Amino acid sequence: MIKKISLFILSSTLTLCAIDAESLYLKNACNSCHGMYAEGMGATPRLQGLPESVLLRRLKDLQKGKTRTAFGSVMISFAKALDENQTIAMAKYLANLKTTIDKEKYDIEYDPAGDGGS
Repeated sequence: MIKKISLFILSSTLTLCAIDAESLYLKNACNSCHGMYAEGMGATPRLQGLPESVLLRRLKDLQKGKTRTAFGSVMISFAKALDENQTIAMAKYLANLKTTIDKEKYDIEYDPAGDGGS
């Protein structure tokens, strides 16, 4: 019984961390540059699926004011706004994030031949 309760608490805590990190990702508008699923957009790097240790190291470097690119300086203030728990949760969230595509997103009758559109 105690094992089941412990597993439930651990599971609930991990779920809460994921929800908090997702909310934080959206609240801080990370998706406006990195994409809804952190897949990267244009010159903005993909964060989705990178090893958690790499993401954590990069976030901590940004919190110290270190960046590897000129565009990275924008990220310093975002990273510094995260506390230790949020930083860890964000690294875990991004490392485990998967792109989900709604299969009903596009009309199945659409024929793109010849219109030059996407």
